[in-house]
Amino acid sequence: MCRYACRKRAALAIIENVAKVYLETSFFSACVSTRRDVNSAFWRQTSLSWLKTQRSAHDLFISDIVLAELSRPSYPQSRAALEFTVGAQVLEVNEDTLGLARVLIREKVMPGPLEGDALHVAACVHHGMDYLLTWNVRHLANPNKRTHLAAVCYRLGRVPPEIMTPNMLWEPGDE
Repeated sequence: MCRYACRKRAALAIIENVAKVYLETSFFSACVSTRRDVNSAFWRQTSLSWLKTQRSAHDLFISDIVLAELSRPSYPQSRAALEFTVGAQVLEVNEDTLGLARVLIREKVMPGPLEGDALHVAACVHHGMDYLLTWNVRHLANPNKRTHLAAVCYRLGRVPPEIMTPNMLWEPGDE
């Protein structure tokens, strides 16, 4: 079943030629970062370049969680970060999404509590995203978590998204 679902989604993406890409909060944070260290500068430049050259090649999505995180009064550059979300489709976080997030936490795929990382991944799985783009390499774009996430998702009859940093999802010829 899961192998069939994976192949079916990959085939549909090829036919449609448009991948469904979820942009996690750290992507927008990088776009507006004022930090001057080398990593932050690289993430900012890469994120801005990705938006400029890659956004038209994909269907972009965010969730209520991204909007809530970016809207916190304490969030640095909140207004500017929210402006970058314009044009992305907003995924609903419902009871199914919350239930899936609870499973990801219980199975130790994602850390608790029921917020942030687990909800981002659950929203992607529930809504059938092809990719989740993030700069969070500790809990999300962590190669050590891929197998565990896939095993849990397949056991539930779901297909996990490919979780990666923006520099890993680049269509050739669009630089």
